[in-house]
Amino acid sequence: MAHSFGVRKTRGDQIFDAAVGILSFLFLIVAAYPLYLVVIASISDPAAVSQGKVLYMPVGFSLRGYSYIFQNKDIWTGYANTILYTVCGTAGGTMVTLLAAYASSRTDLPGRGIFIRLALFTMFFNGGMIPTYLVMKSLNLTNTRLILILMGMFICYNMIIARTFFATNIPKELLEAAFIDGCGNIRFFFSIVMPLSKAIVAVIALYIGIQYWNGYFTALIYVTKREYFPLQLILREILVLGQTLAQGGEGMDVEAIVEMQKISEAIKYGVIIVSMLPVMMVYPFIQKYFVQGVMIGSVKG
Repeated sequence: MAHSFGVRKTRGDQIFDAAVGILSFLFLIVAAYPLYLVVIASISDPAAVSQGKVLYMPVGFSLRGYSYIFQNKDIWTGYANTILYTVCGTAGGTMVTLLAAYASSRTDLPGRGIFIRLALFTMFFNGGMIPTYLVMKSLNLTNTRLILILMGMFICYNMIIARTFFATNIPKELLEAAFIDGCGNIRFFFSIVMPLSKAIVAVIALYIGIQYWNGYFTALIYVTKREYFPLQLILREILVLGQTLAQGGEGMDVEAIVEMQKISEAIKYGVIIVSMLPVMMVYPFIQKYFVQGVMIGSVKG
């Protein structure tokens, strides 16, 4: 006769598990509902959206908000620019961050303490917007694509995360064995360290990529040529224009104002979907590495 030796849960354990399950479900609803609301509002009838009738299900099917957004010919230029800035900035920023993080994790680096202190200093103090603008202008970087790639390429917080990973996951014995076999620092980093660091590479690349994709303030300050505008700046203009027209633009009749008031909310939700959809499509492919990377330093041994 077979016997089960599994541990039987007490009534208290069952109540605790049920409470945790219910709370987790409630947190899931709280986190997912805003995204769900944005999606259904962007495809609902603009009149129903402006009247606040869209809460749980789409009310009437309409793509008028998306139609208004994509009527702007600059939207595709903005997409192309943002893809360019994101790809170049993410690739360069990830490499610079990882190199700086690995160097600062090495205890045999001359001046290591000074370098780390200077990097940490930048997290709390900076030169300010006007001095930074004057420096960029003196370097002839304003109104160029290059400034939109260089600005934000290195963030000290990302370096600290990567440095923690290298310090806790790359054993010194591995470095010593590689040096005995004649391996240099550069070859050790690219041939041994990088293949062992896929998790942190994914995390840093995701952080930097989202920063570039959502960035618009740098372009707002340093760029005036429309052909260099990123997607977020174009979407901002569309949203501001839609709200302005909805409030009554110069020369508009009453019917046109009422029509713009109806679709202004649909435009707002459509802009959110247009800006975040590419990121949502990429995230599932790197989710495995991202989950591993965010646990860096939480458990050791």
